[in-house]
Amino acid sequence: MEQLEQKIMQEGIVLNDNVLKVDSFLNHQVDPQLMLAIGKTFTSLFEAQGITKVLTLESSGIAPAVMAALQMNVPLIFARKRKSLTLKDDLYTEKIYSFTKQEESEVTVSRKFLAAEDRVLIIDDFLANGDAALGLARIVEQAGASVAGIGIVIEKAFQPGREKLIEHGYLVHSLARVASLTGGKVSFAPHPVTHA
Repeated sequence: MEQLEQKIMQEGIVLNDNVLKVDSFLNHQVDPQLMLAIGKTFTSLFEAQGITKVLTLESSGIAPAVMAALQMNVPLIFARKRKSLTLKDDLYTEKIYSFTKQEESEVTVSRKFLAAEDRVLIIDDFLANGDAALGLARIVEQAGASVAGIGIVIEKAFQPGREKLIEHGYLVHSLARVASLTGGKVSFAPHPVTHA
């Protein structure tokens, strides 16, 4: 997605060879027009998959996921990382390790929002080692629902996440694929079409 790649080049900050900071448009401050374009792109990529729900992880995945859900006219569910007094029982739970935060979180989704007949599109802001997407996929599968696809806003193509998701048989589309962050510079990788 050229618009996203340009935004990364203009505003992304390379912190080291493994970390790209995009808090000016995705992870802290949100560029709504860019998120709308991202939602439209995800919709066109996954429209043949019969999506009934979009699932993401709070909080950075919510903006692109809500725009995709809006375009697809389906509900958005976001997995919660923090315990809630109102969300205690009947939960699907998974432990997910965050590469960026270097910590493990227990994430939850209420059982009432996922059903066996659902075809779920998982959307995540970053793909590094694949742990977040795989954790969300396990939640979908706990519900007996099916993962219709995984949409990634920014993939770090130099890390093994895509390969792990492909090994599990998932359809994966990334909008921007970062080949390298070496020397403080972002370079992009080509976009393979991935079929499950």
